[in-house]
Amino acid sequence: MTADTSSAPVLWQPTQEGREATRLAAFVREVAARRGLDLDPTDYDAIWRWSVEHLDQFWADVAVWSGVLPERVPDDRVLPRRGMPGAEWFPDATVNYAEQALRHATDEHPALIAVAEDAEPVEVSWADLRAQVGAFAATLRRLGVQRGDRVAAYLPNTAEAVVAFLGAASIGAVWSSCAPDFGTRAVLDRFAQIEPTVLVAVDGYRFNGKAHDRREVVGELRAALPTVRTTIAVPRLFPDEVPEGALGWAEAVADRQDPVFEALPFEHPLWIVYSSGTTGLPKGIVHGHGGVALEEHKQLGLHGDVGPGDRFYWYASTAWIMWNIATSALLRGATVVVHDGAPAYPSVDAQFALAARTGITYLGTSAGYLIACEKAGIRPGETHDLSALRVIGSTGSPLPASAFHWVYEAVGGDVFLSSASGGTDVATGFIGSTLLLPVTAGELQRPMLGVAAAAWNEDGEPVVGELGELVITEPMPSMPLYFWNDPDGSRYREAYFEPWPGVWRHGDWMEVTERGTCVITGRSDSTLNRGGVRMGTADIYAAVESFPEIADCVVLGVEQRDGGYWMPLFVQMAPGAELTDELTGRIRAAIRSSASPRHVPDEVLVAPGVPHTRTGKRLEVPLKRLFQGVPPEKAVNPGAVDDASLVEHYVALARERGVR
Repeated sequence: MTADTSSAPVLWQPTQEGREATRLAAFVREVAARRGLDLDPTDYDAIWRWSVEHLDQFWADVAVWSGVLPERVPDDRVLPRRGMPGAEWFPDATVNYAEQALRHATDEHPALIAVAEDAEPVEVSWADLRAQVGAFAATLRRLGVQRGDRVAAYLPNTAEAVVAFLGAASIGAVWSSCAPDFGTRAVLDRFAQIEPTVLVAVDGYRFNGKAHDRREVVGELRAALPTVRTTIAVPRLFPDEVPEGALGWAEAVADRQDPVFEALPFEHPLWIVYSSGTTGLPKGIVHGHGGVALEEHKQLGLHGDVGPGDRFYWYASTAWIMWNIATSALLRGATVVVHDGAPAYPSVDAQFALAARTGITYLGTSAGYLIACEKAGIRPGETHDLSALRVIGSTGSPLPASAFHWVYEAVGGDVFLSSASGGTDVATGFIGSTLLLPVTAGELQRPMLGVAAAAWNEDGEPVVGELGELVITEPMPSMPLYFWNDPDGSRYREAYFEPWPGVWRHGDWMEVTERGTCVITGRSDSTLNRGGVRMGTADIYAAVESFPEIADCVVLGVEQRDGGYWMPLFVQMAPGAELTDELTGRIRAAIRSSASPRHVPDEVLVAPGVPHTRTGKRLEVPLKRLFQGVPPEKAVNPGAVDDASLVEHYVALARERGVR
């Protein structure tokens, strides 16, 4: 079963003048002239083919164009070992991510704009950011922190988080962060694995207008992490308190100075991020300084056209890879807008109001937020001054075609909508956007530069016009160096390189259309399979999310022991709405009409809510496992769920249905 993409409407079209003015076109003109290549700087497909067929040339040129490396590396020293896993990048090069992020210092625009629910926006100059990073790095050195030691942070998305991250990176320490809405167990599931030397922790945070005291959690973390020698306390709710035995943030950044950057091997660990951990302990994914710096320059600079003068924003917590990516806009000399607060507070248009208030040029958010705005019927383009806004980015889950239309009708016809799909695993996108091509409703424009992406069938053959597994057939510099505590690499190989050794299988269903666009339909491990026909869940969600009576939903495809197949749709009702027979009929009809009769669920059931991972993905696979008889303690890790109490409803229903 495939999505009907034969006539997807074009919603935005670049002009030839606009194409030629992009940073990508300028990059290609420079490369083509120097290498003697016959490359049209406005022909994205030709540029992409060159980038994946000549990885060494492409990444060598990105390294010099971006300034990550001061001089050109011979092509044969870019990728001397090409096989996956274990590809080796730029073995002779040294780089420091923090040095790269801070080399654009200027008085013309700030480095950061810090926004909070209870305070006016605060600008942080490039000079002040450099001085604070230098002070924090000096404090870490004074505390005995060395290269490779881990600095763990329990912080919201604030300027302090950026300072601490860059300070750790500048000396070669390895950063790792959790958001303060995580409970003690969820944090320890992550930090206990990596044995941090320093813990940077906040005393609380504000969300949806409410204060959340986290002092008790911080105390529990300190007691349970024996390797932590020093806790650096960041005040948020209790500015006059410093926990006993801790070092106050003000003291940690008091000795303002220019940073001293360690020259690090290209593949020196930069940070540890985590898999969702929905069915077990989260896997610690390690990325390197050089690979991340190159990828973000490519992603933000060549795809997003981000540069000095831009004000870049992505709503994210410090537990989501989009925080890391947003912070990386500093590499491009852009001003980064950090947002400590709820995504829709005090009203659903909060992010557009913030864009108007701070002059955001690139507003990144989740598909769920845009869908919520569409459902609320708001028209930000009419109620806010969005004249500075040129790009809206969306990721996290598939964006339905209706939300594409909403953006162009309610926000503005000139804005560029960039829908992308990637992963924490690589700290970048696989499939994304380019200003050289039109935007079509419900589709992602193309595989990204340097990403040899394809859809493969079960026989390992590329397919067009039908669903296949999203695979990457050539290495990327930001692929994990390794998993933490995986000395033989077995967990890493099992995660990505089965069933096709040497080929990255990401776990998403993707269709490549005849026109070259791409449609991501959901996780392949949560695939619906009726009568041997494989279907993604995205088509169902797109249909159901159009109903104002439905707040959220999740569909499961449960293979039963007797050979049967049960496909329930669970719906969370909007306040004041009820699931009547008439509404159920309309839901079924909408799914049948917009997707197919095969997509129509066996039952539509009311649930108190839909549990998600902490990065906003529906908990499809763990819930499916519950209904297959897997014990709850093995099917779901409560610490990885946004609201673990919601899982109890599904556990009880599974028992009621007699599957356990």
